[in-house]
Amino acid sequence: MSDILHHMIAGAPAPVAPFSHATECEGWVFVTGQLPIDPGHEPSPLPEGIVAQTHKTFDNLLIVLKGLGLGLDDVVSARAFLTHFDEDYATFNATYASYFPSGRFPARTCIGTTGLARQARVEIDFIARRPRA
Repeated sequence: MSDILHHMIAGAPAPVAPFSHATECEGWVFVTGQLPIDPGHEPSPLPEGIVAQTHKTFDNLLIVLKGLGLGLDDVVSARAFLTHFDEDYATFNATYASYFPSGRFPARTCIGTTGLARQARVEIDFIARRPRA
């Protein structure tokens, strides 16, 4: 088994806790949950509403993926956490789906939770796989 790589990505939001932006082992890449934080302006207020927060969260996930030479096509699985599950689920799904080609969605779990860092409405993490050479 190869060593675990710990990645910190330039331009991604500063961590709100002790974690790497991603870890990697044997071609598997585990992207830490991202929040709708504005990189470089972390104390700024979060965007309002689930649509704006989902877009900002994807912006941050894409920064991390791109920094690793990956893209959404490499995502195998996603986990989403919503603090206003009943209110936001349908709208979140529509926004989330817009990032992937129809019929090419990663496996996904979506969980309702009572709270997220910075009082965010959404957090999303990814598992990706590097293409084989």
